[in-house]
Amino acid sequence: MLAIRLVTGPERPDTLVLPVRPEGPDPSAALVPTASPPADDVRAEATALLPVARLTGDAGEVREHLRPGGTPSRLVLLGVGAGDEQGWRSAGAALARAAKDETHITVALPADAAAALRGLVEGLLLGSYRFRLTEAGGAPALAEVDVVVPDPDALTPILETARTTAELTRLARDLTNTPSSVKNPEWFAGQVAAAATGHPDLHLRVRGPEELAAEGFGGILAVGGGSASGPRLVELDWRPADARTHVVLVGKGITFDTGGISIKPVPAMKLMRKDMAGAAAVVAATLGAAALRLPVRVTTLAPLAENMVSGSAFRPGDIVRHYGGLTSESTNSDAEGRLVLADAMAYAVRELKPDLLVDLATLTGANAVALGKRHAALYSENDQLAADLLAAIDAAGERAWRMPLATDYVEYLGSELADLHSSPARGAGSVVAALFLREFTGDLRDHWVHLDMSAPSWSDDADAELAKGATGWGVRGLLRWLATLG
Repeated sequence: MLAIRLVTGPERPDTLVLPVRPEGPDPSAALVPTASPPADDVRAEATALLPVARLTGDAGEVREHLRPGGTPSRLVLLGVGAGDEQGWRSAGAALARAAKDETHITVALPADAAAALRGLVEGLLLGSYRFRLTEAGGAPALAEVDVVVPDPDALTPILETARTTAELTRLARDLTNTPSSVKNPEWFAGQVAAAATGHPDLHLRVRGPEELAAEGFGGILAVGGGSASGPRLVELDWRPADARTHVVLVGKGITFDTGGISIKPVPAMKLMRKDMAGAAAVVAATLGAAALRLPVRVTTLAPLAENMVSGSAFRPGDIVRHYGGLTSESTNSDAEGRLVLADAMAYAVRELKPDLLVDLATLTGANAVALGKRHAALYSENDQLAADLLAAIDAAGERAWRMPLATDYVEYLGSELADLHSSPARGAGSVVAALFLREFTGDLRDHWVHLDMSAPSWSDDADAELAKGATGWGVRGLLRWLATLG
């Protein structure tokens, strides 16, 4: 992975990156004052280049200028937009792609470097991401980045926070991108165990099919019953001694979704390796809480199953008995995610008794219909909790929009055969799915947030810090939010 080092001035005469920002009528840009100003001749040359190159200073704009025999030998002008953290994040990602053939670069930051540093580092590490199994060609040449800051010691904690956040977002991307020919519930649980190794304060328990049956996790067993790869329930617990708040994170972990007997059409099935992106995000966020030693207890529950077609698959119209005893009727086996989440949430409320409950799930296509590809749908009855989480998600460079838990639609959940109907065919798909999950929150009903994040979990193209493929959505936002709870 890219090595990033904090320095007080340029130490190598190869490539120097200077930030520029919009100024005056478009197109027009100006150099951003940096903590370690470039030499007078370099500054004069860069200033003269700005109008010639018709730079705007927009975040992510990159122009390279060769200086044969000069020091530095290359000069890169990097647009950072308004210079806020997101601008620097987009700039860092664009720089990582533009400089992929370099081996080392030096980036100059402004004197007020905290937000710039965090954004730049996350952008560099996320923009340079390549999926380890399927990416063609060799690794990018860029191996080292020196970042010029006024006080490296004071800014080292910000560097480490940004690095940890990006590394765990990359882990979530890796888990989500992995083909389902490799990734089944047992494999996923093994990856969590391997990642948790070395963290003595992390506690891991993995329930297999026999334990799930003995303890009454009927939803997970129903969804996973059609696969030769049995379901699992991963429980990962970060339990610092000074924690005052206990948060349970639940993530949908369908390692492949055929739709079951209600089988999907081929176009809708081809990306269903991503149907465990919620589980990947909450696992990565918990590992991040431990790595950053956040003073908040975090327990992740990842219900894992393959939703397959076979003689043992659950049928449309079957009645599922969930953990704790509530029953649901499902007339669509492709509405499987809410069944595994319901089990995990009921277990969390009854047995773990946390202060706050948050679930992340690639749950509905209706989320994308309502909000497009970039926003998750957020549901909560707690205004302050919703506002806090939305603020953290926004600060992290992710996007979500609060949606209503419309009481008018509760009647859709009525069933003549069970306590609830899990897949009513009456519209408002994302809202109704959230209302179904709310039935399993018990006493935590007003301390619960549901994030329907199917659309933003995957990007069709590289864009700013997003790579093509899995985005790792939710890791950055959750870590920002958890850091506020200490």
